[in-house]
Formats: sequence, C-alpha cells, structure tokens
Amino acid sequence: MFTAVLYLFRPFILFSFLLILTLFLSRVGLAFWQLDRFDDIQSVATLIFNGLRIDLSTLGYLLVLPAMLHPWFMLSKHNKVWLTTLKIVFFFGFMAVVFFELATPAFIMEYGFRPNRLFIEYLDYPNEVMKMLCNGHLLTLGLVFISLIVLGSICWPLLNKIVGLQKTANRPALIASALSSVVMLLVLFLCARGTIGHRPINPSLVYFSTDPLVNSLTLNSLYSVAHAYKQFGNEKNAAKLYGNMDNKKVISLVRQETGLAEQSFKDKTQPSLSSRDPVYKGKPKNLVIILEESLGAQFVSTLGGLPLTPQIDKLNSEGWAFKQLYATGTRSVRGIEAVITGFTPTPARAVVKLDKSQRDFFTIASLLRNNGYTTQFIYGGESHFDNMKSFFLGNGFTDIVDFKDFEDPKFVASWGACDRDLFNQADIELTKLHNSNKPFLSFIFSSSNHDPFEIPEGIVTPIEYSDEQLSQYDEKERRRHQAIQYADFALGEFIDKAKTRPYWQDTVFLVVADHDARALGNNLVPIKNFHIPGVILNSTKGHVSDERITSQIDLAPTLLSQMGIINHSPMLGHDMNDPQSSGRAMMQYAENFAYMEGNEVTILQPQKPATNFIYDFKQKTLTPTQMNPALAEIALAHALWGSLAYKNAWYRGE
Repeated sequence: MFTAVLYLFRPFILFSFLLILTLFLSRVGLAFWQLDRFDDIQSVATLIFNGLRIDLSTLGYLLVLPAMLHPWFMLSKHNKVWLTTLKIVFFFGFMAVVFFELATPAFIMEYGFRPNRLFIEYLDYPNEVMKMLCNGHLLTLGLVFISLIVLGSICWPLLNKIVGLQKTANRPALIASALSSVVMLLVLFLCARGTIGHRPINPSLVYFSTDPLVNSLTLNSLYSVAHAYKQFGNEKNAAKLYGNMDNKKVISLVRQETGLAEQSFKDKTQPSLSSRDPVYKGKPKNLVIILEESLGAQFVSTLGGLPLTPQIDKLNSEGWAFKQLYATGTRSVRGIEAVITGFTPTPARAVVKLDKSQRDFFTIASLLRNNGYTTQFIYGGESHFDNMKSFFLGNGFTDIVDFKDFEDPKFVASWGACDRDLFNQADIELTKLHNSNKPFLSFIFSSSNHDPFEIPEGIVTPIEYSDEQLSQYDEKERRRHQAIQYADFALGEFIDKAKTRPYWQDTVFLVVADHDARALGNNLVPIKNFHIPGVILNSTKGHVSDERITSQIDLAPTLLSQMGIINHSPMLGHDMNDPQSSGRAMMQYAENFAYMEGNEVTILQPQKPATNFIYDFKQKTLTPTQMNPALAEIALAHALWGSLAYKNAWYRGE
C-alpha cells in the first residue's frame, strides 16, 4: 500500500523539488544582486524563509487540480495519456514560472520591485509595448527568449523521468488512489493557504522590511502578478488594505484638510462638493496644460537636480514656480488623474481606467465645458492608450487630437510623434481655438521622454559627465538624459513661439510633470522620486518661487482661481493663491500610501500599523519617528476617501 501511494506521489514530489529549487536559486541570485539593500545576513535568511512560504503557496495553487485528478486517471486504461497530459501541464507551469523570473531583473531596474499590476496593465496595449521592447529592449527580450528555449529544451526530456513516462504506467489499487488523493489534496491545500491562521498567506504576512524592493523579493514573480490580478476585483475598497474608519469621520477629516469652512459643504449627496470664488475677477482666461512625461526634479537644476532642463529653469525664473511640488503616483494615468480631476490617489488603478468613472466623473474639462469652453486633448501617440480617449470623451473633453490628426510629423517614434511635432501641432490647434472666439482648455501630453527614448538626431548636445557620473549613469540612463534635454528643448521652443501668438495674452499656461522617471530606493515610499517641476505662466502673481509643499491635486483649484472661474467642484485640493494653503501632499507607491504634512510623513501599508517619519528635504531621507495618531488618522481618511467617493458616486461632474 505504502509503495503504491508513494508511486502516485512521485511525479508531484519531483516536480515540486524542481520548481522550489528554481525559485530558490532565482531569489538568492536577486538577493545577491541587491545585497546592499539588506541590513544584515539575518535579513537575507528571513527573505529565504519567507520566500519559501510563498513558493509553497504558489506550488499549492499550481498543482492542486492535477493532483486531485492524478490518482483517478491512473486507475483508468488511459493512464499513459494522462501522464503525457501531466507532463504538458508541468512543462507550461515550469515555463511560466521561469518566464516571470527571467523578466524580473529588467522590471526591477525600471520600477524598483518585482512584476506587479503594471505588468498586467501593459498587456492591454500590445502594439505600443512591442514597439517599445523591440526599439529599446531588444537585447533583454532576446536574452529572455533564448533562455526560455534553452531551459525548455532541458526541461522537456527531464519531465519524462519526473512523470514516469519512460516506464510502464502501472494501475494502482482503488484504496491507494483514494488515500493518495485525500493526502495530496490536504497537503497542497495547506501549502496554498500558507498558514493555519484566520487568513491565508498574502504579501503583507511575509513582508518584513521597510525597503519595498526587499519585500517584493520575498514573493516570486508569478505569485506577485497573480496576486495583483486578484486585487483588480477588490480595488474599490482601500479599507481592506489599510483598515476601517467610520464614513462620517472620513468625510469630516478630508473636509477639514481642505481648509474650507464646514458650511462650504452643503450637498449631502456629494460630501466634498463646494464652491470657491476665484482671485482673478476679470474676463475668464483660456487654459493650456502641458503634461511632461517622466520629468522628475532630479533632472531640473533649479530644483537641485542635473542641468538637463535650461528651458524649464528659465520658466521657473519667469513664472509661478512650485519648488516643492509632489506627484501623487508613478504612472502617467495617475498624473492625469491628479491634474485633470483633482482626485486623491488610491491603491486601485487611476480613475482614467476604472469602469464607473468613464461617465459623469468630475474633471476640470467638464467644469469648463459647462462654462462655455471648448475642451481639447492633444497627444502625439494613439489616444486610446491607457484608456485616455474613452475617459476624456466621457468626462468633458469635446475634441481629441492624436497622431492620426497631425500634419506632416517629421519624426515618429515608438510612442508617436516627437515632442517638436507635438508642439507644432499644438500651435496650429491653439491658433484655431483662439480664432473661434470661444474660451478654451487645451491639455497637451508629451511622450519623447519615454523609454526607449527615441529622439531626432542632431538637436541636443549631451551634457559632459564627470568620471563619477559616468560610473553612476549607465548607457540607458544617459539616453534618458538626452531625451529629457530634447523634451526640454521642444518645450522651450514652443513657449517662445507661443509668446508671439495672439492666444498667449489671454491664456494661463501650466507646465508640470506627470511623475518622475523612476521611483526607486529603500524607503517604503521614496519621497524624493515624487518631487516634480511645475510652473504657472501668465498668472496674476508674475514670478514667484513658491517653497510651500504642494500636491498635484492642488493645481486644478489654483488654475481655476487664476482663470477667473468659480470652482464649483468636489475637488479636495487647495487653492494655492491663498497664502495659508497647502503644506501637505499625498503619494501612492504600489500599495503603500504616504501623507506628508510639513516634514512629517505617515505611511500606510497593507494590513500593517501606520508608521511615522521625518523627511529631510536636503538629504532626501526618511527617518523613523514616534507615532503621530492625529496625522495617522488624517492619512487613513485620505487613503479611504478615493475608494468611498468612487464607490458611492460622490465625485460626479455636472
């Protein structure tokens, strides 16, 4: 009996050993690659142990169904056919694990952690992604597929021995099949669950570090992506991640932090809806918003960064420059969400991509359209990317201008027309809008500073690097720098041209980044990589160097005030025209949420207590400090607000 049961277990035992060994070697390799991110050898040991728990859970999910079927198929006369099927199941399971592990180093270098929900979201746009991979990551792509072929050719014959196809498939006794089925089901169920506690294993149970990369290495990449996919179904409820708070208290705290009087909020069906009068009282002005792709403060010398953006530096010396402006996230759609809707960041996808926000969701465009404005979006690529076109047309934008509408673009890259072509088209469109004698909003989104950093040759001269900088910045990063130089050049050329056009005088311009290039580091939320440039031109303030902490969600209320438009909206952002405004920002980094007030930062993690830090603006470091219960409550209220507002339709446009 024991021999018969062991015979049935044998393929699963051997395959489990192969899979666990593969994941162990991958994790150890990644850990040694990032060894400087670990505090001590104990941290590495914790990583290996916690990683084994996740790997066993992955194994449980992968094998539970074939393990349940195996003993019964082995009873049939078609047991050899079943073994061939089992071999195929093992092969594709193994190759899936290997593929995600091979893709991990490149993903870490770009995003700072293992493949996660971003990996899934990009699958919706195969054309754009394939162009990017082929034009900028061909070597990585080639190495991954060559490795898959080599490992696959080794694995396939090895699986003959693992499943026992080289031997005669003996039929076990009925009692042996029944016993082995029950035992395998029990063992794999326990593996999948990962714990005998109240809740099954999840990432928060095995995270142990304040470094998000170290925490993500605890997972394996197949598990990480699968967990992210599962979270799509739960993304409307931030309370599952951060904890509960009474809805009335959430509403009270987010209202409090707007700085508005309680009596300003009069609509019970929209708790954050209020009306704010503008500081400018003249004829309403036009608005042009220029959203610069992946342009962090680290590349702007007037913000303490590299000397890559002389044109933005020039604009900072001319306009209302926000010196401590912070993005709400690390993706373009998060930047669009903040700048166009003023919505607070959530652990879910940005509202640009969510189902219930495709119609009747507030945007600055919907407010301006109701005030008689023509509202336009201009993009050098295909506007369907990241669901932008659907969101914009459903929420206030009346005109979409994308690549197919461009007049004779001179340089076309993977992501569409280059920034120079984009701004040439923008000048054409703004002239048309001006000649229509109607006020207008034009939202212009650049793309040249996007991997794989394809730009026209001979336009910009690369900066000179010191020997230390050459060792610090690899070839790809230097290409990024050149793309930033080009994007800055194209922007400056456009602004200089715009100043000579009739539309300039009556138009407020905002130049702002959507997010930084990459958010990396060993902090739970790398605050320094959320610092971005932002400057308003043609404001009533003239030149101001504003040192107050400012969030991306503050920009829309501030712009409306400068344009002379009554801000009747559900936005929580501050009008920075008020000297008492702001001093706080909020940031979403994967599933971690940061709320910064002054130099104090509260960070929320899934299923963990809030933690408090002091941020050093000069050193750009976070230092743990004692808990501030009041700030933790405010942070939690803002983390929960977005989910509540989305779920209950509290963020409607008119």
